[in-house]
Amino acid sequence: MKAQNLSERDKKHLWHPLTQHKTAAAPLGIAKAAGAVFWDEEGNEYIDGIASWYTAMYGHCNEYITNAISAQMKQLDFVIFSGFTHEPAVQLSERLVKLLPDNQEKIFFNDNGSTAVEAGIKMALQYYHNKGEKRDTLIAFEDGFHGDTFGAMSASGISSYNGPFNDFLLNVKRIPTPKEDTIEEVLVQLESILQNHKCAAFIFEPLVQGAAGMKFHSVKGLDALIKKCQEHNILCIADEIMTGFGKTGKNFASEYLENKPDIICLSKALTAGIFPLSITSCCKAVFDAFLSDEVHKGFFHAHTFSAHPLGCAAALAGLDLLESPEILERRTYIKNAHEHFVNEIKGHLKVGNARCMGIIMAIDLKIEMERYGNLRDELYRFLMDRGVILRPLGNTIYVLPPYVITNNQLHEIYDVITELLETF
Repeated sequence: MKAQNLSERDKKHLWHPLTQHKTAAAPLGIAKAAGAVFWDEEGNEYIDGIASWYTAMYGHCNEYITNAISAQMKQLDFVIFSGFTHEPAVQLSERLVKLLPDNQEKIFFNDNGSTAVEAGIKMALQYYHNKGEKRDTLIAFEDGFHGDTFGAMSASGISSYNGPFNDFLLNVKRIPTPKEDTIEEVLVQLESILQNHKCAAFIFEPLVQGAAGMKFHSVKGLDALIKKCQEHNILCIADEIMTGFGKTGKNFASEYLENKPDIICLSKALTAGIFPLSITSCCKAVFDAFLSDEVHKGFFHAHTFSAHPLGCAAALAGLDLLESPEILERRTYIKNAHEHFVNEIKGHLKVGNARCMGIIMAIDLKIEMERYGNLRDELYRFLMDRGVILRPLGNTIYVLPPYVITNNQLHEIYDVITELLETF
C-alpha cells in the first residue's frame, strides 16, 4: 500500500485556522525550509513572500538563531516566571528598552500576539480600576485587527473574524483612520467619543493596518489622535505585532510619532517565527499604578510559558541580526526595489492603488471579490502554481518578504505579480 502524504494524513485529525474545511483545498505538506524558500514533499520550491505571516524576517532555519536556541537549551530549558528570573529574560528586557521608544520602561511577557494585546487591554482597564475609576470603553480604528482572544477581538473591526461573537465583546467605539485631508474630521469624531463615554484606552496598529489589506494612514493624523487622547488621560496602546522590528523602515512604527504610546505590543518577528513569545511593554506611569500594599492591585495575569528561555534566546539572536550591517543593507535594497516596482505598475489598468512603506508593499486590484471567496482562492492558486507564497487579502496582494530574500527571488515575485495582472 502506498504511504499517505502529509495532506492525506492531515485530513484525519487536524483543524486548520481560517479554513472552511468543507470547501477548502487540502493543505500543502511542507518538508523543509531555508532562507526565503520552502520545499514540499515532492521537492517543489516556493518563495515565502510574506515571511510566514511576517515572522521569519531573518529567513527560515537561520543558523545563528537556531544555534542560540540550542545553546540555551543545554543551559536552562524552562523555569516558571512567577518568583523566578533568568539571564535571557533580563538581557532581553535591557536590550528592548534601549531599542523601544524612550518612554517604555517595563516588559511583560506573554506567548503570542493576541495575548500581548489582551494583556495591554487588561493593563489599561485595571490601571483605572486601581485608581478607583470605572472606565469601560475602548477606542479603536475601523477595520483594525488585533487578534482572536476576546479583548483583542473586541478591539478588532473585521466582521469576517468577529461575527459570531459580537454579542459578547467589550464596549468599543470606532473611528476611521486619519488621512492627510481628514485629520480634523476624525479629531471631531474622537472628541465626541471622549465626551460621551468613559474611555480607558485607544488601541491602534501604527501607520499600517495589516489584516485590513496593508492600509496606510497618516503619521501626522495618528500623532494628533494620540495627543488628544493623552490630554484626556486616555492610555494609548500601539499594536506593533505586525509592524515591529524594521518592517516600516524604522525598528518600530511608533518611532515615526512625536507622541509616544503608553503601551506597546510585540510578537511575530520578535523571535523570528521560531518560538511563540510576545511582549507587552509599558511606561513607568502604567506600571506604578499597580504598586500597592493591596495584593489584588497587582497584575494577576499569567501565561505558563511566559519569558521562556528558549524564546528569549531566539529574540536576542534576532536583535543581533536586526541591527547587523547585512540586514540593514537588505532592508534598504527591498525598500528601494518595492518603490521601483510600485512606480512601474501603479498606472496599470488593473491596479487601483499600489503603495509601499519600508519592506511592506501592497497592491489593490480593480477586481470586486470577497475577502475569502472563489476569486480570491483563484489568485492564491495562480501564485502558488508559480512557486510564490502570497496570501491575498480580498483584492489586495501584498509582499512582506524575509530580509534575507535574494534579489532574484524578490524579482521573481514581481514577475509573477505582473503576470497575474495580465491574466485576471
